Amino acid sequence: MVWRFPKRSVDDRVTITDAAGVVVFDARGQDLGRDNSRWNDVCRTMRGEYGARSSAEGDGDPKHTVMHVAAPIYGPADARRLIGVLTLSQPNRSIEPFIVASQRSILLRGAWLIGISALIGLLMTWGLLRGIGRLNRYAQAVSAGEPVPPPPRRDEIGDLGRALETMRRKLEGKAYVEQYVQSLIHEMKSPLAAIRGAAELLQEPLPEAERQRFVRNIAEQQQRLTETIDKLLALAEVEQHGWLQRRERIALAPLFAQLAEALAPQLRASGVQLQVHTPDAELALAGDPYLLRQALHNLLDNAIVFWPAGGTVVLRAERAAHARIALLVEDAGSGGPAYALQRVFERFYSLPRPTTGQRRFRPGAVVRARSGAAARRRGQFAQPRVRRRAGAPGAWLKTAQCRHCAVPVRGRCGEAGSPQTSGA
Repeated sequence: MVWRFPKRSVDDRVTITDAAGVVVFDARGQDLGRDNSRWNDVCRTMRGEYGARSSAEGDGDPKHTVMHVAAPIYGPADARRLIGVLTLSQPNRSIEPFIVASQRSILLRGAWLIGISALIGLLMTWGLLRGIGRLNRYAQAVSAGEPVPPPPRRDEIGDLGRALETMRRKLEGKAYVEQYVQSLIHEMKSPLAAIRGAAELLQEPLPEAERQRFVRNIAEQQQRLTETIDKLLALAEVEQHGWLQRRERIALAPLFAQLAEALAPQLRASGVQLQVHTPDAELALAGDPYLLRQALHNLLDNAIVFWPAGGTVVLRAERAAHARIALLVEDAGSGGPAYALQRVFERFYSLPRPTTGQRRFRPGAVVRARSGAAARRRGQFAQPRVRRRAGAPGAWLKTAQCRHCAVPVRGRCGEAGSPQTSGA
């Protein structure tokens, strides 16, 4: 066996010529006495050169050749005297199987190499297209006003995404400052006017009871201004980044207990009962505890204020489809008039409360920061909802304030027909 091929015969041929180029020995006994002095292998060797040739194996068969290589034979007494030439011949057909096998091996390995190269090219193209697709979705989300971070990549596509994010922030900076100042002025007008009016009245001679009432009014308005500024600062932090900068595990059972405890004085004063359906201990979300607590607190506050004494507001959590969790605040309060329904999610939009102050709708920015949405829903009970995947940042918020509306509206923030919001 030679290189996996059986070797059953000797294909090599040896011939010897004398000093004149006449064949004196032939291993096959075919060309004895033939003059080979004109063949290159013998002729060149006799002149002291390298002698070799390749000739057709038979007449009219140029495809099959025989290779000849020659070496000089010197006399034993005089090493410089040429006495003959030895020629070794080998037909090419004897090595043809090895050539064919080598060709097949080269073709097979070449095919594997081309296939691997094509696979690498496809993977690189897929990665590039995937990165461009994520960058395209990011640009479309930014155009639609959705709060999404740039693609977290460390290549040129990631650099381009971060450059787009920087450009977006710079372009939005001036408009945001103007809007923020307008919102601050709008929110501060009412308490400042009340403080100014009370201060003017305190300059006049008044009974002590009236004087104390105006002093309490000034203190209440001052507290209202302080709360407004604190809320604006928290809102600015959310809107500046557009997405949550802090994420941690939020257990819903302790969160519901904290909300019930915080609202206990307001519930006693209003005569409204809060019915809390404590969720399972393992039911949890991932996000910012403070912002989620604020969103639910504001929704519960709205429901309590607009629900008459003796009523019940329900706070519960349930597992929704697609591995999501729904947080529901249910009430059947009076809600708002029809003209206000399309504006309830605008920042600082408010309606007169049955008691003092104004009713504000501020859950939207928190939900938008959680890649969610804000919408209103009408039915037998108002059902503000926060929906999100368990352990994932996605969220949905659905709010409703009355049972006397015709058509429920739902959708993601930024979509056509979905009410925008910046409140928290």
